[in-house]
Amino acid sequence: MGNFKPEKIRNICFAGHGRSGKTTLCEAMLYYSGGIDRFGSVADGTSVMDYDPEEIKRNFSISTTVAPVEYKDCKINLIDTPGYFDFVGGVCEGMRGADSVVITVSGKSGVGVGTENVFRSAVKAKKPIAMFITKLENEHSDYDGILEQIKSRFGSAVVPFTIPIIEDKKVMGFVDVISQKAYTYDGFKCTETAMPADMADKISDARNVLFEQIAETDEALMEKFFDGEEFSEQEIFDGIKNGLKESIIVPVFAGELSKGAGVSLFMDALISYMPSPVDVDAVLATNTKTEDIVELSASEDGDVVACVFKTVADPYVGKLSIFRVISGVMKSDSTLYNPTKDISEKIGRLYTIKGKKQVETDSVVAGDIGAVTKLAGTTTGDTLCKPGLNIALEAIDYPAPVISLAVLPVAKGDEEKIHAGLVKLREEDPTFKVSNNHETHQMIIEGQGEQHIDVIVSKLKTKYGVSVKLEEPIVPYREAIKGRAKVEGKHKKQSGGHGQYGHVVIEFEPGSQDGLEFAENVFGGSVPKNYFPAVEKGLRDCMEHGVLAGYPVVSLKATLLDGSYHPVDSSEMAFKVAAGLAFKTGLAQANPILLEPIGYLKVSIPENMMGDIIGDINKRRGRILGMGSGEVEAEVPVAEMFKYATDLRSMTQGKGSFSFDFVRYEEAPKNVVDKVIMDAKAKQSE
Repeated sequence: MGNFKPEKIRNICFAGHGRSGKTTLCEAMLYYSGGIDRFGSVADGTSVMDYDPEEIKRNFSISTTVAPVEYKDCKINLIDTPGYFDFVGGVCEGMRGADSVVITVSGKSGVGVGTENVFRSAVKAKKPIAMFITKLENEHSDYDGILEQIKSRFGSAVVPFTIPIIEDKKVMGFVDVISQKAYTYDGFKCTETAMPADMADKISDARNVLFEQIAETDEALMEKFFDGEEFSEQEIFDGIKNGLKESIIVPVFAGELSKGAGVSLFMDALISYMPSPVDVDAVLATNTKTEDIVELSASEDGDVVACVFKTVADPYVGKLSIFRVISGVMKSDSTLYNPTKDISEKIGRLYTIKGKKQVETDSVVAGDIGAVTKLAGTTTGDTLCKPGLNIALEAIDYPAPVISLAVLPVAKGDEEKIHAGLVKLREEDPTFKVSNNHETHQMIIEGQGEQHIDVIVSKLKTKYGVSVKLEEPIVPYREAIKGRAKVEGKHKKQSGGHGQYGHVVIEFEPGSQDGLEFAENVFGGSVPKNYFPAVEKGLRDCMEHGVLAGYPVVSLKATLLDGSYHPVDSSEMAFKVAAGLAFKTGLAQANPILLEPIGYLKVSIPENMMGDIIGDINKRRGRILGMGSGEVEAEVPVAEMFKYATDLRSMTQGKGSFSFDFVRYEEAPKNVVDKVIMDAKAKQSE
């Protein structure tokens, strides 16, 4: 496949609810265009787009995949994205690489939450949208009902472009609304046939809706429409293209993909109406030196600027960076600059990719998609440009992780291998994070959901040969005191020769700052001043582990009042030990309390689900701060929130979203304290 001019390229992101037929539609387009010899199947694990072992095992898309289709002197870059919420990062990447979006809707199950989510994302990204109703071969499919559902959810812009010919609940062919021609299909072969008489009114109604939307794109066309004049073919063509660009028109197509029916009409429309890279608005970038805004157009004559929108980490091949050329022509064996990382990158061999297959090419033109291996420091979202140009595009906006779990090695000594593997996997999936909690000594992985983390763990084993187990992270509780205690700590040891002697009297009380507030009020030199730092150091060391459950102590004031020393046996170490003895005794007598972390929760949900969400927050010991307009604000203990992402999706059928941020510590109730102490003792006994 050679290079195409930018105006002959279409970059299309395929998105939708899980199992709505995105990958099958891409497979059908590849097969119909001659891009593949065999029509693969997601269920059988033979599709071009779902080639990752995890995708084959689970029978659904996990990551973004690209494949080109050559059709009628044009190149269509298919960007297939995941449909399940846990892999939403793939949709963010697909939107960055595309100029338009096709949203698939199951003819059986209809509009799902994922449908609404990707529609909102496409509108936010200002991408033209088309929709495709799939699975019409299913006996429970309902084209008319699903079309009405789409219209009710997404408004008057929704217009059917192809309508199925249905007899005895079977799809016999399709009618092209614009040309008013009917077609039957024998496999992928399309044959024109007579228009069914009983469909005349339906086609006429659809055309009237379309022309009304076309009229919205231009005042002259609006006058013509209200005067009852016919639009010319050129006016219809231009009106549809402008309507797509301005989101005034959302075409709806349909197909029986298992038989290839409807695919040809769909592909013809994509080439005719979906924008090429030269049709879209200029891409805005920033000069990293001057901070000036720069407009980039898809011109082969411009300076080369490209954006990496997907990374594939392979333990054998290395890192494969998939990019879209925004401007200019990227050539093999060249050097480009990464202003995001402030590094130069050697561009070796360039490739066109089709799923897992890579075909070498010497250049990639403006508007097209390619791939390069073994970039040193470039990651997903980075910009590559001509040296000295210093132009960077805005980074991809990924959603924040919503679930955290602790990662434990199955085999001892695997910690480094685990961390190295997770860092590699994060190169291809920036929607999860991995870190080491120095307080709890746990490796923490954060992701978009339990299924997301399960896939990461599975990849860690298959790609990097290391197994892990997961558990809820240790809650970072704190300990403090509410009362006051004056206690003595004495360390005395004599076993022949040089002995050890340290003796202190310390008063403990709540402090006014987070850490230790140390003071001394010693008279008469009962404790020499040179031992004061040792006493303070002993107390600070002890504060790392409180007397209730071993959690760090905060907001403590300790005043050294008295004590004694031995001119020979006293030492700094002896006074540190004495201070530690006083600490344990004093805190136990000063009404110790457990403090738990509290976070600020903000939940966005449909109005009719408000009661269920508030009830659930109350069960989690949360305090409602406010509600209204589909939002609930509350303060909730961190310990109650580890599985909230999963529970919220279940309660709202995926329609709810939330943010949660730590705000402060406060005293935990007795039942929580008792459980934490019991767990700490059990762990200590182990």
